[in-house]
Amino acid sequence: MPGFTFTATVLGTPDPRGLARFYQRMLGWPLRDDTDEWATLRPADGGTGLSFQLERDHVRPVWPPEPGTQQMQQHLDFLVEDLAAATATALEAGAEQIGGYDDPRELVRIFADPAGHVFCLFVRT
Repeated sequence: MPGFTFTATVLGTPDPRGLARFYQRMLGWPLRDDTDEWATLRPADGGTGLSFQLERDHVRPVWPPEPGTQQMQQHLDFLVEDLAAATATALEAGAEQIGGYDDPRELVRIFADPAGHVFCLFVRT
């Protein structure tokens, strides 16, 4: 079996630079590539990062899903240490809070980034 290394999730967006800067403000990761068509963020430890690819015809997903609308294909999950502080950081960076829930195992807050990609911030209880 050949070796595989998962390096990034790639998000389509009409504005790769803008979306990369949103996640940079939220996550604090260094910006690597930065062009009109491609931008990349990687954590300082070299772990798995995020990349942003120009998608001129990007259609913002609808969440929660509704029949006949653009469906969310994926979402990002971020485990955080302090949910209130992480929520404030996400909102200050430009996220829109679109939901959330508390259950016995975790507290979850659901957001959309500026291009409409859904992501969750959560803490384990």
